[in-house]
Amino acid sequence: MATHAPLEEALLKGDSSVRNNSDPDKTRADEKLNCYSNAGFFSILTFSWMSTLIALGNRKTLDLKDLPLLPIIDSAYGTFPTFRSKLESECVGVSKVTTLKLAKGLFFSTWPGILLSGLFAFLYTCASYVGPYLIDILVQYLNGEQKFKNEGYILALAFVAAKLMECLSQRHWMFRFQQVGVRTQSMLVSMIYTKSLTLSCQSKENHSSGEIINLLTVDAARIGEFCWYMHDPWMAVLQVALALLILYRTVGIASLAAFGATVIIMFLNLPVASMQEKFQHKLMGFKDERMKITSEILKNMRILKLQAWEMKFFSKIVQIRKNEETWIKKFLVGSAIVRFLFFNAPTFVAVVTFGACVLIGIPLESGKILSALATFRILQMPIYSLPDTLSVIAETKVSLDRIAAFLSLNDLKTDVVEKLPWGSSDTAIEIVEGNFSWDLSSPDITLKNINLTVCHGMRVAVCGTVGSGKSSLLSCIIGEVPKLSGIVKVCGTKAYVTQSPWIQSGKIEENILFGKHMDREKYEKVLEACSLTKDLEVLPFGDQTIVGEKGINLSGGQKQRVQIARALYQDADMYLFDDPFSAVDAHTGSHLFKECLLGLLKTKTVIYITHQVEFLPDADLILVMRDGRITQTGKYNAILKSGTDFMELVGAHKAALSSITSLERRPTSKTLSFTVEETDSLSVFGLDQKAEHIDDQNGKSDEIVEPKGQLVQEEEREKGRVGFKVYWNYMTSAYGGALVPFILLSQTLTMALQIASNFWMALATPVSATAEPAIGSFTLMVVYVALAIGSSFGTLARAVLSAIAGYKTSTLLFNKMHLSFFRAPMSFYDATPSGRILNRASNDQSALDMSIANLVWGFTFSLTQLFGNIAVMSQAAWQVFIVLIPILAACIWYQRYYSSSARELARLVGICEAPVIQHFSETISGSTTIRCFGQESRFNDTNMKLIDRYSQPKLYSASAMEWLSFRLDVLSTITFAFCLAFLISFPNSITVPGIAGLAVTYALNLNATQFSLISNLCNMENKIISVERIFQYTSIPSEPPLVIEDSRPDRSWPSFGEIHIHDLQVRYAPQLPLVLRGLTCTFTAGAKTGIVGRTGSGKSTLVQTLFRLVEPVAGQILIDNINIASIGIHDLRSKLSIIPQDPTMFQGTVRSNLDPLEEYTDERIWEALEMCQLGNEVRNKEGKLDSKVTENGENWSMGQRQLVCLGRVLLKKSKILVLDEATASVDTATDNIIQQILKQYFSECTVITIAHRITSILDSDMVLFLNQGLIEEYDSPKKLLENKSSAVSQLVAEYTRRSNSGFES
Repeated sequence: MATHAPLEEALLKGDSSVRNNSDPDKTRADEKLNCYSNAGFFSILTFSWMSTLIALGNRKTLDLKDLPLLPIIDSAYGTFPTFRSKLESECVGVSKVTTLKLAKGLFFSTWPGILLSGLFAFLYTCASYVGPYLIDILVQYLNGEQKFKNEGYILALAFVAAKLMECLSQRHWMFRFQQVGVRTQSMLVSMIYTKSLTLSCQSKENHSSGEIINLLTVDAARIGEFCWYMHDPWMAVLQVALALLILYRTVGIASLAAFGATVIIMFLNLPVASMQEKFQHKLMGFKDERMKITSEILKNMRILKLQAWEMKFFSKIVQIRKNEETWIKKFLVGSAIVRFLFFNAPTFVAVVTFGACVLIGIPLESGKILSALATFRILQMPIYSLPDTLSVIAETKVSLDRIAAFLSLNDLKTDVVEKLPWGSSDTAIEIVEGNFSWDLSSPDITLKNINLTVCHGMRVAVCGTVGSGKSSLLSCIIGEVPKLSGIVKVCGTKAYVTQSPWIQSGKIEENILFGKHMDREKYEKVLEACSLTKDLEVLPFGDQTIVGEKGINLSGGQKQRVQIARALYQDADMYLFDDPFSAVDAHTGSHLFKECLLGLLKTKTVIYITHQVEFLPDADLILVMRDGRITQTGKYNAILKSGTDFMELVGAHKAALSSITSLERRPTSKTLSFTVEETDSLSVFGLDQKAEHIDDQNGKSDEIVEPKGQLVQEEEREKGRVGFKVYWNYMTSAYGGALVPFILLSQTLTMALQIASNFWMALATPVSATAEPAIGSFTLMVVYVALAIGSSFGTLARAVLSAIAGYKTSTLLFNKMHLSFFRAPMSFYDATPSGRILNRASNDQSALDMSIANLVWGFTFSLTQLFGNIAVMSQAAWQVFIVLIPILAACIWYQRYYSSSARELARLVGICEAPVIQHFSETISGSTTIRCFGQESRFNDTNMKLIDRYSQPKLYSASAMEWLSFRLDVLSTITFAFCLAFLISFPNSITVPGIAGLAVTYALNLNATQFSLISNLCNMENKIISVERIFQYTSIPSEPPLVIEDSRPDRSWPSFGEIHIHDLQVRYAPQLPLVLRGLTCTFTAGAKTGIVGRTGSGKSTLVQTLFRLVEPVAGQILIDNINIASIGIHDLRSKLSIIPQDPTMFQGTVRSNLDPLEEYTDERIWEALEMCQLGNEVRNKEGKLDSKVTENGENWSMGQRQLVCLGRVLLKKSKILVLDEATASVDTATDNIIQQILKQYFSECTVITIAHRITSILDSDMVLFLNQGLIEEYDSPKKLLENKSSAVSQLVAEYTRRSNSGFES
């Protein structure tokens, strides 16, 4: 089991000893073994099994390792297999899931819990009506009518026993259904995860990862929360029936009027509820869209900042949010109406019933009135919860529909490839008459008439121009492309290396082992072959360094090599490499080819795609591809003579090589000025050493700097009580808190008027049928109705004002937080996994939009109600204070004692959710690799552990709540018992029996009020953490200003494009070493400068400093004599152009990808497309410029995406152009086209190229060779090549030697 632990440890680095339920020997020995499973009857009854945990939480800040294990029955390991088998037997395989079958599967997997909670709900309902039934009898007894001896004490006993029964059954009902909720959620999340590993590419194209993550975070959670409302429909019927029985006994036929009023109110709710459901549905649609775009933006923030586009994309999100807000507004208005209807329901029913009594002539006595009032108050619950229940049922159905639809999406067909066991055939791979297409609905076939036979141990190279179907060929061998016809047979296990590296967050070692056991000798060999040994020596923690999300703190080349090492370590029978050499420099490329393909893999079957002709001569078979067909096959020399396609590729390569020789004859025309820092620390061995900690990017926002310089730190979480400041900031965000006094005033008025109306009825009616009424029926009702109308207006004002305040606050904080992280420096993104930001933008923001305002104002209202109850009780028996004061003190003490644990549990829930999401999104993006390596079960296992880690604090948080509620219930029952005992023992001290009855009516409600107060308080404390987390992200240190008005450069700047660098020193974070150690040089205006150097010499860092993604520690960069640090970063970045290393496209259209700022006409865009050779490609698409681009541009090949990036630059036409290994993913011919285009259109510009292909910088005017952050050589290529000892000339010699002869010769 231990092999699964590390990733989880990396995701949740708080706990090194990973604790899960899947290893019985270790876990069962744990003395803190699940306390729930071992608890006795009394302990379960009173929730005492939670006491140890709560006591611990009171002594120290709780951590995951302090929590007891989940019982097997509550863990994903225990529940998921049952659920899956039920669903499969129900649906004949999972792909035929319907909503009904999914609901049935969930019910039958959790039915014992559902039935048990139902039983408790039934007991609770019956017990709650005993009090109202007995009140009339009590009032008569206090009036002197004693039917038998000790009647008073027996009455009191019955009251108290019913109250205790009610408390106990309510607590256990709530605990059970939450337990069922946690189980349901983990079953669904496991199911969605398992499904996402088997989705076909087409299904994936129609569902972005953002949408699937929403199924996980929103829909599965919503279905889990449905358990709260599960029993409400039948309970409502039972409650109304019991209420009518009691009313019939007290007010006779007028009870029908009460029934009518109840039905009217219930029906008034239905249109509002269905309206709410519609709003909710719209809201979810916009939220999905917003999350989709946010997640794409976070993935590509580096590109957006380099292009100065981030504010445009920010406004895109703000726009979607505006649409979302329209529906939030409507939803909140709906909620206010619902609230108004419900708080006034008892009053309305009472007015109608008493009015009917007066009309029919049924005498009203105080006992009957009090009994009726107590009943109406209980009746408020089913009326109140009915619309809620209906809308939750509707929401749950929507969520079930969404999940069922997802589960019934098409899976990858497993019969595309016939898998043969190793040794059963002489051929490793055989494809006969294969036709394949990514999109089955489209007439275009991706691969046509493929015939291929590869024997064991063969080395096969695949080459061809951009978009010719090379990657698709590998994908069809591993079974990823849908097959139209033909046969594919594969014999043995496969390892696959993708073109764009997929790295998991976690230790480098785990990425390489990828689930295998450590074999130290083999591991060292693999590191050596992938030339990772030196890189790891320089990293602060070696192979234990934790890699950020998507390998963020490794350079492109390092990511690629880690990926190759992962494949080599698997020791598979055949290896498929998708252009592995493009992301590494020439020297490393040849090392990889020699050591991996010709060394470790010499006996294996290897198929490799390459654009570099020098890797072709060593292949046993070369496949040349064009337009989805294999046009030529054979050995290098054979096919060189036989056809045109291969000739073109090789010809392009030869042309590149000839540029080296022509250098000798080229006059050096441009004048060049440069200085090289003299340094004697250069050594021959220094060449391969990696001086910088991280090549492409690294850094941590300053607030997370710790001495242990890991890049990605454990998520920061506040400790201790949520400060009052957070509440204060929340309450005063909207209109500076101007609404707060009005909300409090309306709450107090509502309560005062409600109590006054009840007092009026108790005082103005006679105690018994024999007594004469003091006030006429008409006056009685007029006063009562007037008070009732007053209190209902108070309720309306309160509902509307709190909705306005909540809406305003959530809107303000949304804008503040998003602006804050859009303006954050790149170092923030490098150190923050996107899951953390997405969590705040989705879950925390949802809580802010929908529930926090209700909780905050619900808490203040419950407080007002509690004071009202106490005031009424003290009217009849002030002696109640003797008990009340110590009991209130005990309640407050309990609440404080519990809250430190509850708060940390709630925080842990928040923190444990992010890793589930992050692991999930990593799995979606790496599913091809995971499937090819056959690692699905290990990933499923990790996912279940992470779910259990999330369920742990969730379940214990619910249990802690019940632990507290049970104790508070007992305390309020003691107050109630004392009040009754006093009234019965000293009946003479009572002035009016009616008031005594009213006191008991309010006392009956005491524990409900107290419970709603405490639960509002606890929920508020838990949810306010969302506000706290959002506040954390409203104050991220920001990048320098976008525009500095006082020092804006001319519109024409830079008019020449001269770049002068003086003593430039750069490091990524204060605790890390310098990456650039004092560079001084000048890039002449209009000159082409090539920058070379080993991986990690500081090439990319120099570019990032030029664009101010990283600010220098010392030194400066001048462009046309303007210090770039003195102008705004948008003014700088918008005037520079870059074609970045990873070609990026965004979801949208071709037009929005080329010109997101909408600055250019269609003519200009078509021109640019023509120039970058994509004109015909786009013309052939249905929508032309408006044709669709899917998430990450997945429906375009890597090379085409690179050409789109070129198109952006051609549109922008800046004076300074930076190519950051821009042609890494295109073939030599396309590379030459790009070079020609650049020569043609950028001849007057300053061009800086960072290149891995030595040929692409040889026709530069100058070459800068960087080594360990220092300039080692800077001269014209001609001079450097003449000097045979120069580093550049050694690189070129190696390249030429390799190209002419191959490696093995």
